[in-house]
Amino acid sequence: MATEVNSQPPVAWRYCGSQIKMWRAEAGVGREALAKEAGYDYEYVKSMENGRRRPTLRFLQIADQVCGAGGKLVAAQEYLKPEPFPARSQEFMAIEAEAISFSCYEPLLIPGLLQTEEYAQALIGGSCPPLDDETVAERVAARLRRQEALTRRIRVLYGFVICEAALRTEVGGRQVMRAQLQHLQDVGQSRNVSVQVLPIGRCNGVALAGPIVLLETPEHDMLAYVEAPEVSVLHASPSKVSALNQRHAMIRMHALSIEESAEFIRRVVEEP
Repeated sequence: MATEVNSQPPVAWRYCGSQIKMWRAEAGVGREALAKEAGYDYEYVKSMENGRRRPTLRFLQIADQVCGAGGKLVAAQEYLKPEPFPARSQEFMAIEAEAISFSCYEPLLIPGLLQTEEYAQALIGGSCPPLDDETVAERVAARLRRQEALTRRIRVLYGFVICEAALRTEVGGRQVMRAQLQHLQDVGQSRNVSVQVLPIGRCNGVALAGPIVLLETPEHDMLAYVEAPEVSVLHASPSKVSALNQRHAMIRMHALSIEESAEFIRRVVEEP
């Protein structure tokens, strides 16, 4: 199974935009007049009406009033809230929430389940193309909600192997990164969470091939998830899952032990 990237704007944007155009036409209000009343550029309003941009709450309120929609346009706001996860990740997130075991390897970034709010904010806020503030806030909040599983689902084992490079990539600056590493130390003390470090230079041929997540469902199906910029695939094929499981096992074999990893992270935190 695989999640495809949808290049079309969300259906809710397009439907809402078409409703604005219909109400505007019915009321005999020109686009330029509505743009002036709302304080928006003509092309910006055109983009919202054509579904290329998400209609803002302010615009919906002004359009509703000017077009006499009686609250019907403002009501659309509830369906225009940003998705908590990118479309290509939603299937994986749903399965992750129910998984009975979770193992992952990350070569460049701290895994999402272990990120501090400040680290996640810097990472998601630095997306390209840029995301609007509301989408950034919703995705950061969603990431933090995912992390509640670590303490709520205490019988589920979570195993993380993180390449040393991820510990030294200063997302958000030195202060944010130091707090992030201290958080790794704290979470790593949980009974159901293990954190291991793969030092730079070990297992290069496999470790540089990208991140891996291995999941076991309540039905004991084994799945593997791999992700790259703008692309992600959730594998259910036994042969593909086996190959990725072997790669993960090789990486873990070369990683430091849990105790050695905790000491390694402590030393990185204390570096000037």
